[in-house]
Order: sequence, then C-alpha cells, then structure tokens
Amino acid sequence: MSAYNPNFVPPAHAPMPLNGNNPVNGQPGPQYLPQKQPQQQFQQPPPAAAGYQGAGAPGNLPPPPQFNSGIASQFLPPTSAAAPPVQQLPPNTLPPHMRPPTVNGPPLTNGSNGASSANSSRTASPRPAGLAPQYAQGPIGAALNHPPAASGLRPSPQPASQSLANLSSNLENLNLNPNRTNGGASVAPPPQQQFPPLAQKDYRGVATAPTGPPQFSDANSLLAASGVAPTVPNAMPTPFSGQKPPNLAPHPAKMFGSGAGPVRPAPPPAGQRIPYGVPPPANSEQQNQQNNNLQRAAPPPGAWPPNPAKAAQPVGPPPQQHPYSQAYPPAPQQQPPPPQSAVQPPPPGMFGAQPTGAPLQYQAQAPPQAYGQQPPQQPPQATAPLNVAQQGFSRLWGQDTIDLMQNRHILSPATLAPPKVVLHNQFHESINCSPSIMRCTLTKIPESNSLLQKSRLPLGIVIHPFRDVNSLPVIQCINIVRCRLCRTYINPFVYFVDSKMWKCNLCYRVNELPDDFQFDPATKTYGDVTRRPEVRSSTIEFIAPSEYMLRPPQPAMYLFLFDVSIIAQQSGYLEAACSVLNRHLDEMPGDARTQVGFICFDSFVHFYSMAEGLNQPHEMTLLDIEDPFLPRPDSLLVNLKECKELVRDLLKQLPKRFAHTHDPGSALGAALQVAFKLMQASGGRITVFQSCLPNKGPGSLEPREDPNNRSAKDVAHLNPATDFYKRFALECSGYQIACDLFLMNQQYSDMATISGISKHSGGCVHHFPLYQKTKPHMVESFRTCFKRYLTRKIGFEAVMRIRCTRGLQVHTFHGNFFVRSTDLLSLPNVNPDAGYGMQISYDESLTDVKTICFQAALLYTNSEGERRIRVHTVCLPVTASLPEVMHSADTEAIIGLLSKMAVDRSVASNLSDARDAFINATIDVYNAFKIAQNLPSGQSGQLIAPRSLALLPLYILGLLKHPAFRVGTSTRLDDRVFAMDCMKTLPLDQLMKYVYPELYKIDSLIYHARNSNATSTQDDDEEEDEPLPELPRLQLSAEHLDSRSMFLMDCGTLIMLYVGLNVPPDVLEAVLGISSTAELGDYVYGLPNVVSNENDVLKRFILRLNYDKPYSALVQIIRDTSTAKGQFIERLTDDRSESSLSYYEFLQHIRAQVK
Repeated sequence: MSAYNPNFVPPAHAPMPLNGNNPVNGQPGPQYLPQKQPQQQFQQPPPAAAGYQGAGAPGNLPPPPQFNSGIASQFLPPTSAAAPPVQQLPPNTLPPHMRPPTVNGPPLTNGSNGASSANSSRTASPRPAGLAPQYAQGPIGAALNHPPAASGLRPSPQPASQSLANLSSNLENLNLNPNRTNGGASVAPPPQQQFPPLAQKDYRGVATAPTGPPQFSDANSLLAASGVAPTVPNAMPTPFSGQKPPNLAPHPAKMFGSGAGPVRPAPPPAGQRIPYGVPPPANSEQQNQQNNNLQRAAPPPGAWPPNPAKAAQPVGPPPQQHPYSQAYPPAPQQQPPPPQSAVQPPPPGMFGAQPTGAPLQYQAQAPPQAYGQQPPQQPPQATAPLNVAQQGFSRLWGQDTIDLMQNRHILSPATLAPPKVVLHNQFHESINCSPSIMRCTLTKIPESNSLLQKSRLPLGIVIHPFRDVNSLPVIQCINIVRCRLCRTYINPFVYFVDSKMWKCNLCYRVNELPDDFQFDPATKTYGDVTRRPEVRSSTIEFIAPSEYMLRPPQPAMYLFLFDVSIIAQQSGYLEAACSVLNRHLDEMPGDARTQVGFICFDSFVHFYSMAEGLNQPHEMTLLDIEDPFLPRPDSLLVNLKECKELVRDLLKQLPKRFAHTHDPGSALGAALQVAFKLMQASGGRITVFQSCLPNKGPGSLEPREDPNNRSAKDVAHLNPATDFYKRFALECSGYQIACDLFLMNQQYSDMATISGISKHSGGCVHHFPLYQKTKPHMVESFRTCFKRYLTRKIGFEAVMRIRCTRGLQVHTFHGNFFVRSTDLLSLPNVNPDAGYGMQISYDESLTDVKTICFQAALLYTNSEGERRIRVHTVCLPVTASLPEVMHSADTEAIIGLLSKMAVDRSVASNLSDARDAFINATIDVYNAFKIAQNLPSGQSGQLIAPRSLALLPLYILGLLKHPAFRVGTSTRLDDRVFAMDCMKTLPLDQLMKYVYPELYKIDSLIYHARNSNATSTQDDDEEEDEPLPELPRLQLSAEHLDSRSMFLMDCGTLIMLYVGLNVPPDVLEAVLGISSTAELGDYVYGLPNVVSNENDVLKRFILRLNYDKPYSALVQIIRDTSTAKGQFIERLTDDRSESSLSYYEFLQHIRAQVK
C-alpha cells in the first residue's frame, strides 16, 4: 500500500471520483446516503487545486482491533491517508456510484497532468475476468482496478496467486515519502528535517514519515487541548483472542513495523460478507448462527463493554445499496438525538466531513463524536455494537458506558476512580482543590437549571474544610487581597489584566492590586505577581490582621460534664475517661491561657473548686436543680498550667468518689445550664458524658422506644421529644460555645433529643452502645477515640462562608452548625473530623461562562489564640451537553449528598419516604441517561449506565441496608439516630467506608511476605519495608468467600479479619500464632504479635488502611464457625436477606422501572 502523493493532481479531463472523495485535497464530494433519497444528497464544490491535506484527517478511523502492533497509537487519526484494502463485491452488484471507472466512465489516470511513468506505484496488472478483486473506490482503488491506458500495460492471464504476489511486490516498492516532484520522482529528505518521534505506522504496518511538524487535525487538536498527547502509548490489549482467520492475518513483518510490504488478503467469493475478525462460515446456516453469536457474545477479555452512546450506522436493507453495512450484526441500541443544525450531517464513514480511509466495514459504523458534539441523527433502526477503536475514543473522553445486568461485578479501579476535572489548562488542573477537601457532585456544571433538571442529578458540594493537611501554605501579609464587590479571596483562577489589575473569577469585577502584592515572600524579591502563594495554591491559610477580630482571641476553654449515676458507675466508663484525660492532659491544644473545669451530676450537680491555696479540690453540691446557679464562679474554671497538680489529683479521685453511690437520677439539663453560665463570658467547649435517660430537673425525658417495633417499617420518634436541648444549643452558639456528646448508654437514652446540644452548636457525637468495663475491646475503642478527641487540633469562634460564581447560590446546608445568614455558618468549634454538605441552585443561566468556582473561607481562632483564615477554591468547567453532564457525575459525592438529604427527609417526613427517594433517584438518573443517549425503550435484560454512575445502585443498596435507613431488621432507635448523625457529619472518605466497607482477600499478602522473606535471606542488604502489593477490592458478597483463605473487611472504625475453616495450618501459625481455627474464641480482638514476616506484612497493610483515619480501627478476628460471624455476614450487602433484596435483584427492580 502507499500513501497519497501530496503533489498528485488529476488530469483536467478526469471526472470527479464517484465515491465522494476529491483526490486533490481529500475534501468530500457528492455524498450518497444509504436511504437512496436523492433529495437528501448535497454537493460540496471542490476547492482549488492544492497539495493533499488528508494527512491526519480525523475521518480516518483507527485500525481493525486484532492488529495488536501499535494499536493504541492508532486511536488518533493517521498521519497518512492511505486507503486500506477492503473486500468488494463484483461490479455488477454495486450501485452506479460505486462501480469501477470502466463501467461508469473513463478510467482515472495517474501522474502529473495525465502522464504516468512505467514504474508508477499506482499501476498494476489487472487480472482476467472473474479473478480480479475489486478494491476500494477513490484514486488508489480506481488505479488498482483499472490502470490508465497511457501506462502501456496489458492484462495478462496470470494465476490469481501469482497476480496477487506481483501486486504485493509492486506495493512493496512504493515510495512513502510525500516529498515528490511533479514528475513523481522520490526525493529523500535531509536528516535534520525528519521527526522520528512523530513517525507512525498504520494498522497495515505502512510507515509514514512527515517532513515537517505535524499539522494536527481537529480531533488531534482537541485531544492535545484536553491534555492527551496526539500519540498515545499502546495500552489496549488485543480484544480478539484465539486464532486469526487466514484471510485476515497481517504480514508478520508488518506487525513489528518493518519495511516489508503487506500481503493482501484473498478476496471472498462474490456475494459473501465476512464479519471482521471471524473466520468465514462454510454455508449460509453457519453465517446466520455466527451473526447471532456475535450479537449475544460478551466482550472478550481486555475489551471494554459496548457503548450505546456511540452507536453505529443503521443496517442497509438491500445488499446492493450498502454492500458492506451488514458486516456487523445488529444490536438493540439507537443513536442519540442530533443537534439542531441546518447543515445535513456527514455520511457514514466520515469524521468531521473529512474522507475516511477505513474499510467499508468501519465506514458503516458511526464515528466517535468530537468533545462536546452531539452525534448525528440516525433512523430508528437496530444498530451495530461499537468497535474497539470507538470504545477507546469513548473511554479516552470519559464517555464509555456499561451494561450493569451483564457486569454484576462492577467494583473495579475503573469505576472507583472519580471523574477527573478537565479545565484545558494544565496549571489549573494541577493546583485545583484536592478532592479530599472539596468535591462537587458534577465535574462539569450544566449551563442552565433546565439542563440540570433533565439530568436528574443533584448539584452540590461536600467539603471537609478543617482537614489535617500536611503541606499547608501559611502566609502573613499586611493586605489580604479580596474582591471589593463579592469579597472573594484572590485565588489561582482569577485573571490578571496586568501587573496592577485583576479580574474576580466569581463576580467578574476588575480590582486593583496593592503595591506590596508584587513582592514574593518565598524569594524575598519583587517580580511577577503570578509567583505569589495566593495564586499558586487553591488551599491556603492567612494569618488574619486585627480587622478580622471582633474581640481579642479567646483562650482554649475546656469544661467536662460527667454522668455519675448508678448506671454510669456500673458501666465503668468514668475510670477509663479520667485515665485517658490524665495521661494526655499536656497534649491538649492550647497555650499558657488554657483553662479547664469539671462538673459531675446525678440527681444533683457537683462542682469542684480548685482555687489558689487549696491542697486538694473542694467539692460543692447544688441541691436546687430547678433553678441552678454558680456557687463560686471564680474558681470553677482554673488555669491548667498553674493548677495541673490539682487537676491530676481530681482525676484520680473521681472514679472512687462515686463508686458506692446508688443514685439512679440524671439531672443533665441542670448541669448544662450551670455549664453555660460558667462558659458564656469567654466561650469554649463543653464535653458531656451521658449513660442513661435524663430524668431529673429541666430537660427530663420519658422513654419513647418500643422494643417490639424495632424492625417495623414505620420508624417513630426520630424527632426530639422537647426543644429544650435545641434552644440550649442555639443559645450556646451565640456565645461561641460548642457541646460535644459521648453517649455510653446501657439502655434507651433518647439520642434523638439530647443530641440536639451538638447538632445546633457545631459539636460532635460519639456513641458506645452497651459499654461495659468488662469488655476490653470496648474499653480500648473508647480510649483510642477519646485520645484523638483530646489531642486533635481545634478552631474556636469560627464562621464559614461558601461563595459561588455569579449565577449560582447555596440554598441548603447539611451538618452540625447554626446558619447565621443565607451563606454564613456559625461554628463555635470546628474540628478536623467534621464534614459538611451544601446543595446548589441556579440564579441565572451560565451560557456565557466557561468555568465556575466555589470558594469556602473558614475564619477561626486556633488554640494558640491566633486568628486565621483558611481558603479553599475549586474550579469546574461548564457544559451545554446533557451526555457530558451524565458522564461527569461523581458517584461518591452524590452518595454523600443524598445521604444527608435523606436524613433530613426522614426527620421531616418519615423513613419510608427517604427510602423511596433513594430508589426513585436511581431510576430517574438512569431514565435521564437513556433519554440523553436516545436509547430505545423496551430493551429487555439491559440496564445501560455511564461508567461514572456504574456504582450508584451498589451504594444505594448499601444505604438501604445501613442501620440508618434499613427496615425489617431489629435496630435500636439510638443506634439508628447515631448512624443518621454520622451520615450528616462524616467526611466523604470515611462515609464511603461506613456505607460500603472495603473487602480484601489477603492471600496475596501472605505469598508476598513469604517471597520477600525468601529473597531477604539471600540478600541481606535488601530494604525491609518494600512496597506492599495492591489488593483488588471485592464486592460484599459471600460468593467471594473461600474456606481456604482469609479476608479483611475495613468498616472504618472496625476492621474484621475473617478466617476460613480450612486455612492451612502454616498460614495460621505465621499470621495468628495458632495451629488451628479451633483455638480462636468467638470474640477475639486485636492482631497478635507473632515474630514472622507474614504477621508484619499484615500489620503494615492495616497501618496503610488506617493512614487517613482519625484514629486506628479496632481489629476483630472472626472464625468461620464463630457466633460473631453474623456481624460479618450482615455487612455483605450484595447478598439477599430476609427483609431485603440482593444486588442483582435490586438491579432487576431498577431495570423494570426504567422506561
């Protein structure tokens, strides 16, 4: 094969080729549609004669998939428009516009001005009648079928094999250099003008060597603009496994890119059409069976699932109308709706109205559409499945789809990875806000509210504003640069008009820059304003000047309230709490001004004075709990540094002081009232430990839970019984006081009511149900959690504001806070373990906007009394395409926002409405995607979803089976309320493990440990901590369990190690230090210390899982026959239970509802 001659000009008397391609510059001529409607044909006049511009044209589709050599690099349009061989029917069966030149008109001559040379590579000896195969139309096809008369060649009665060999020999001698003189002589380019990195080979192995920098086509320019190099590495495996058919096997040398010429495949008999990559059938019955098999066959290993978004051209009814359109069997898919345009869409086989050099089998398929471009309209007929190249383009653009019914095991790295934010600016993409801090439910924002409503997707953000960040830029400057109109902080996404002016990226106002902004604090020099840290990091912290303070920064103030009723004493929590507090007293955040105080309560309230001059704490008891007051306001809160010994003495005495009391009362309300009076002067944090239902004094409650209705479908008493605790929290919020709750209950304690002290004051809730000091694992879990609580950083008197680009606004907030104004959250305390969610609405259309931004600014006082501002900015593109919106969905962010919305729905309405909302949201999303892709209705057995939303049913089912929203399973009311609180307050990474735990099979870890141990014995210089292997995540189903293996499930705060019954004894000995699973008890906690490489590797793996968690998870070991196995099995949410569907049954239910 040869490439086109760029200097080739047809003779003046030669007519326009009837295949619709202009040989001068590759522009399309008259196009013929398969419907045979003459009124739909349009004529494009040929431009002036010029050099051939077809190199790199986007119409050249990628090569056939079974040629594995350089297949990934052929995803892009080839740099040489070589016409590949295709199989042709005899000319008698072709329509007039596709017949050879000898039938329809004079032959097309070759050479300059009609003159051809004897050694022209475009001439070949035609075969006798009946043996000559017809090649593709176009200048090369016409020359191969019928050489020009001036060449002087005559047909010779050669055998077919010898003629084919001669033809191949002639093609091997083709000069592929496009630099050719008018006479056709080949001119070798000088060495310095060659570009080896840009040389490519097409799928036949024909090398192309451009003589200058490549002029990328529209598709290549688009890929380059989106951050994809025009030449991509070979990363796609061969989609066809097994033996290649003889007539389609490529030349061996060509597969490796050598210079040997290709062997042209033998033509099939007349009238026979062979599907690509399938051996020719023996008869018509096998042909029909073969087509049926192709239609129902699953994708081969390494191939991607079919993409209904990019459907092929419809099948032409008569063979003579479109002879090769039947090469692929039909599939029940349909084209998406076309864009509104007055121009007729290009015909089959054309990409961007450029001629294609692909075989007709590929021309019969719809080409991949450009970025943000709607596919052309197609008749409502059955369409063919996508070829591998088109699937590759869809995946390259992030628009591949998957059939969930045929891919039940959907959990994979491809679906777990969140969609990447593409800004067409490499610098902006590299510095965009981290997804661990702020994520939007859509990585491409719809340009209007109507487009958002069509997608049926929620628009919102989930944010973790006070997250622990390793490298946080902290700067101090005289002037913090902000927009004068909207008060946006300067960020990397603003536009600098010049060195003195900048344009706000939220309200678009042009502002002046202060003179000192040109000073770079990193290099201590004056220079470019773009080198400032504010415009090089999307997460930054400012040390605020005095104008950001309404009062002097408050000191760290900590007040602890302990429940000392008889139930609390029986649980034994006070001993563990005082022990941890005494041990980590010096690690609590604060400075020399830090103050601390203690109050105990049962039926009365007990104060402890640690005034100056006392040798030990002095206890005072308040008997009048209906009208509480402070007996000694001046000595109940003391300086920690000055009175540390008295504080330690008190912490040692408290567990013994109430050890023999038998008071069943709990005056929580009175204790909170005196705590507020004690803290209102300065603000701070109140930590409450509660172990029973408050039953004395203000805020006393009555039991509301009915233990017999814990599994009922209608869950009652999710709302507070009284507004006493909510009013108290709002009053605390006004004085910069936050309340945190530790519930250590043995019985129902009405968390729905008493947790209001935390929900509305910016506090947090921790729950340890059935806590007993006789359960070591519970004690250890509480001690670890309380240690993290005491030593983590804290922000006092904080406020947070969310700003959006003009046209958007925040209309609903989710989390623990008090909304002070429309976009200002009051957070008396902010901690690094709290997450928030916001729903976004439209004020106006974003038609004229290319990108939008969200900016979160958190103003707080740190524990050292320093006022700081932490700013996060995220930038997202805007799109007008509904398919792009659907493909840009972030499933995890959607689940995080839906879970928060469902909690509010459960409290405002009922739990059944929230569960129905989950299911309806899933159905609506897939219905919207079906409409966006114009998929035909009534498809049985298919549930087509974009890959970005492939995990949505899996996570929704996990939510439906979670203790927060499940029905039909006995769930304590306090446990359900706490789970709902976690849905609203957990950061997204922790929430996903809470909703859908991570399951791993750790056999490969053990084998890795043994192999590394054997290697280290041979080489003593090898490093000890070599990288651990990446374990694939398993879906939560018992079908993955094996009695010979060990499995690890990470639930967030709990890690379960499941040990099969038939695990080899040597593995048990190396990992757990036992010889049989019978040595494991029913409830075993903690990984034993065994001196072995296997045990060390497992510990390292668990440490890696715990790296991003607030504190280390508790490890529980469960054997196969243990009574604790139910705790493991109930978390396998993919399986069916007595009251819920399995994952596949849930998919069937969703599919039945998607119309």
